Order: sequence, then structure tokens, then C-alpha cells
Amino acid sequence: MDKKTYYISVANGEISQVKTANTYSFTIEATDEEILRLREYFDNAYREDLGTFVRSHVPFVEYHHDSNNDRYDAQLQKAYRMIYELGDNEAKELIAQMGIIDGL
Repeated sequence: MDKKTYYISVANGEISQVKTANTYSFTIEATDEEILRLREYFDNAYREDLGTFVRSHVPFVEYHHDSNNDRYDAQLQKAYRMIYELGDNEAKELIAQMGIIDGL
């Protein structure tokens, strides 16, 4: 499969083939299937984030007992690892400096 260049914003969960003024943090080369998988990680993280919002309005459920937070973090870890693997040198360096992926 042919790889294409994509620009990624993890904060916004955006994936684009068009780079606009400083809105994207990472540049990757990916196949269509890889982009679908990355999109799935972002979508799953979004769903889990909604769950954390609901939990925040329930006073008797403590933050550290909220499994939505753990699942949200796991989805972002998957996304960052994939961006690291597919990313250009700048993306790899930035993610490594962030220290968010074990084993880097």
C-alpha cells in the first residue's frame, strides 16, 4: 500500500493531509488502514473522555477509581505509539522527549 503524508493534532484528535498554520503537532507517513486505526484510537479516547466528564459530576466516585480515565490514557498511549512509529524524525524526537511511552 502507498503511504501518504498526514498531519496530526492529538489535542484535537485531528488527522489531515493539508498542513495549516501551526495547528498540527506531528507529521507521519501512513497507509489508509493505518489512518483508520489511528482514527479509531482518537474516537475511543473521545468516548472515554466523555465518560470522565460524567464521572466528574458524581461526587461519590473518586478520580482514582474511575476506569474511564485509565481507558482514555490507554487509547492516547496507543495513538502516541503509532504516531511515533509512523512519524518523521521530529515527531519521534518530540514524543521521546515527552516521556509518555514506556520503552523509548
